[in-house]
Amino acid sequence: MEQSANPRLLGIDFGGTKMAIGVGDADGRLLVSERLPTHAEHGAQQALTRALDRARELADRTGGTLVAAGIASPGVVHDDSIDLAPNVPGWEQLRLADAVRDHLGLTSVRVSNDLNAAAYAELRFGALQGVDPGLVIGLGTGVAAAVTVGGEVMPGYHGAAGEIAYGLTDHSWPAGLEPMLEATFSGRALDELALRLGMTGQAAALCTAAAQPGQARNELRRRVDELARQLVTCCLLLDPQRIVLVGSVAGNEVVREMLIERLNHALPYRPDIVLSTFAQDAALLGSLVMAMSALPAPV
Repeated sequence: MEQSANPRLLGIDFGGTKMAIGVGDADGRLLVSERLPTHAEHGAQQALTRALDRARELADRTGGTLVAAGIASPGVVHDDSIDLAPNVPGWEQLRLADAVRDHLGLTSVRVSNDLNAAAYAELRFGALQGVDPGLVIGLGTGVAAAVTVGGEVMPGYHGAAGEIAYGLTDHSWPAGLEPMLEATFSGRALDELALRLGMTGQAAALCTAAAQPGQARNELRRRVDELARQLVTCCLLLDPQRIVLVGSVAGNEVVREMLIERLNHALPYRPDIVLSTFAQDAALLGSLVMAMSALPAPV
C-alpha cells in the first residue's frame, strides 16, 4: 500500500448522548476533534453515518488522509457484533468495523468497548504508564471497569471483563439479566434520585447538595457505599497498583472523597486512586491508540 504523505488516524467515541470524533497524526496526537449529539431516539444508523461523514470532513481539514481508525462503543464490542448496548435503538445490530471500512475505504480498523479504549489512553499517555496492574473505573452515564495487566487491557473470555454494571446489589438473586449496580449508582441513577428528592433532575445538583449534611448526602452515601462494595471485591481480586477514575460523575469531588474514604478503610493494601487528566476525552484518545495498533507492522 502506498504511504500517504500526511497519514491521519481516526478516533470515534460513540455514546448514548454524544459522539466524540477526533483526527490525529501518525503518533496518535490529537489534531482536531468535535462532538455531535447522538440523537439516539432516531436510531443507530443515522448516528453512525453522521459521525463517519464528519470524520472525513475533519481529516480533510488537517490536510491529511485517513489510514486507520479506532472505534470505541458502549457494550461488549466485537468486529461483527455488539452485545449489552441497549441505549441506542439498533446499535446491537451494527457491524461497526465493516461499516467504517465500507464508508471510509479503510482496511485498518479496530473496535473496542469505550472504557477499554480509555484504559489504552491511560496506558500510553496517562496515569497507567509504568503501572501494573491497573484498574480504570468509569463513572459517567453508566458504570464500568477496565483491567490492565502487563501493559495490556484484559478483555476476558467473552470480551466482557469489567462489566460491573451487572454486579448484584442486594441479597436476592435477580430474576433476569439486568444491570443492577448501574441502576443504583450511575449518572442516570443519580439523575433519577435528584428528581425524586425534588431537585432539577441532574446528578450535579444532587452532588452539590450532598456537600452539606442532610438527606441528599445520606442518599448519595448509600449509593456510593454500594459502588464501594463492588470495587473492594475487584481490588481484592486484582490487587491494583493504581485506580484511575474517569467520567463525569467521577469528576465530582464529593463522590470521589466518599469513594476513596470507603476503599482506603476497607482494603488491606491501598491502591493509589487518581482522577484521569483527560476530562471527557479518555476514550477518544484511546481510540487513536487503537487506530495505531490497527496499522500493519512495517516490513
